Amino acid sequence: MDIQGKNALITGSSRGVGQQIALGLARLGCNIIVHGSQPSSNDKTLELLESFPIQTYSVHGNLADDQEVKALIHQVNNLNFPIDILYNNAGIMKDYHEDIWSHSTDEWMDTYKVNVVAMYQLCAAFVPAMIENNFGRVVNVTSRISGQPQLAPYGASKWAVDKLSQDLAVALENTAVRLNYFDPTWLKTDLGGEHADNPVEAVLPGALKPVLVENDGPNGQFFSAF
Repeated sequence: MDIQGKNALITGSSRGVGQQIALGLARLGCNIIVHGSQPSSNDKTLELLESFPIQTYSVHGNLADDQEVKALIHQVNNLNFPIDILYNNAGIMKDYHEDIWSHSTDEWMDTYKVNVVAMYQLCAAFVPAMIENNFGRVVNVTSRISGQPQLAPYGASKWAVDKLSQDLAVALENTAVRLNYFDPTWLKTDLGGEHADNPVEAVLPGALKPVLVENDGPNGQFFSAF
């Protein structure tokens, strides 16, 4: 699949896994829309992308805030070109609780807002145009975390990502839009921590596989970095 010249929006691409995905897609000739919580958050990724013969753009917004999600969508629409690739990478993990019964309502709600609800909102904003344009790739980042009630909101939200992805993919079966979900595995990032199995760079090339499927390829399927 040749994706040179396609336009890719990668949430949470100011650092970590999202930054690596941005670099990987840039190497394949994609124009990159970098997203971070604040405009200044994107500076490093934009600097890293300068060496590629592509167009780059910067958008921002806190995905836990409904109004900021709407503003983010407005920023992207103001660029006045189609979003061909939506990589829903952004995610949060709240504090580790030894007392597994102490996760607060705010922790649950914030986690779901970022990890699930904003993902759905961005799909709703950009997938219909992908269908009309007869091309689109959506990748939702999930996790195979298990047996960690100390991180219950995060784990539950990632299972919700799986179900959301499977259900949305059904609506795309007879289109040229493919929606799949991807586990980067346990990597050394701000979220994964220093004791993770692999460096963040190891997410490539696996993270690109669900983008490079053919128009009639896997849909509603699980991918992993390894």
